[in-house]
Amino acid sequence: MRGLTGPGSARTRSTARAAIAATAALAAVVLFTGGCGTGGTGARDEGPAHADSVASAAAPSASPARTPDRVDAVRLVKADPAVSAEVKRELKPCVADEYPVDVSYGNLTGGTVDDVVVNVLTCGDPVGVGSYVYRDQGGAYVNAFTAEEPPVYAEIDRGDLVVTKQVYDRDDPVSNPSGEHVITYRWASDRFDEEYHTYNDYGQVAGAEPPPMPDS
Repeated sequence: MRGLTGPGSARTRSTARAAIAATAALAAVVLFTGGCGTGGTGARDEGPAHADSVASAAAPSASPARTPDRVDAVRLVKADPAVSAEVKRELKPCVADEYPVDVSYGNLTGGTVDDVVVNVLTCGDPVGVGSYVYRDQGGAYVNAFTAEEPPVYAEIDRGDLVVTKQVYDRDDPVSNPSGEHVITYRWASDRFDEEYHTYNDYGQVAGAEPPPMPDS
């Protein structure tokens, strides 16, 4: 956190230092411009970049995955045999035909079509009751990951799957958990393997052991 502004003398010294820095920067810009324009030691002496170097730098290492058309997440979850009957039973519209699902797309499994991450929530307080990843196989989406120990929420972070599982003590309100497990998964050998696992404590006394992580 930044401190308060000091007395007048400190402000004067700060202003003087700023003026000196600005003058030095201006001098450096003038010197650099002169060097580039005279053909002595400026950056232009190297000449244009070779075409093959430019092409290799611009060429992508792999074709990006295609984002699919909007997926019917509700139908996908209800037709998935890996989803528990309890989650399917709770997956009902909250208002009119609006279902409590969050859907995101991203390349998690290295396929040519983006994967789909679906979080099923409750209607009242948005508590995650199930998180699922679906990947394209031959034009159809199949389940690649399931986590149904609430509260749970999955998201895509720079190509990794990050799953958050909140922890509640007996008297904790829904809006104020005691902590959370954050597990990072990476796709390898046709499955998601755990890469990192951290526990964030929201206020337990020092030295307390973190609660065990619930099963997926």
